[in-house]
Amino acid sequence: MTSQIIFNGLLVFATLSTLLATGLLFTFALLVMPGLGQLEDRGFLRGFQEIDRIIQNSHPVFVVVWLGSIVSLLAATVMGFSQLEGLAQGLLLAATALYLFGVQLPTFRGNVPLNNQLQTLELTTMSEPDLAEARRSFEQPWNRLNLFRTLICLGVAILLIVVVLIR
Repeated sequence: MTSQIIFNGLLVFATLSTLLATGLLFTFALLVMPGLGQLEDRGFLRGFQEIDRIIQNSHPVFVVVWLGSIVSLLAATVMGFSQLEGLAQGLLLAATALYLFGVQLPTFRGNVPLNNQLQTLELTTMSEPDLAEARRSFEQPWNRLNLFRTLICLGVAILLIVVVLIR
């Protein structure tokens, strides 16, 4: 009984935190990046630097949601081998694999290195052509990766909702 309560809590938290992560990625894709995209090069780069600094300074709510989604999903998956069977077990395993390889891997191998490279730029001393080049090398790759991980994260959230409903 206790393990079932723990599993249920982990599954609910994994689902909720994944939904929140999906919303964050979706908001960047739908509002933040298009809004920043309306700015001139220096303003775009500076605006993104400031947003990223808040995230990189380990905003506590962001950390709970982002890292909590990983930990709770992994823990729920491990526990799911004894708590679930059949389709629900397979869907949970698929959701976890998709989340790790389709959301987290692109984040840590693509978006974060792009963010870190952007943080090294001293925008106040850069020429207009250098600013334009920095933006070109950042904006399109970052947006492409973010759209990919947004769609995958949405799929993971749907899978987790299905698991919650059919278990």
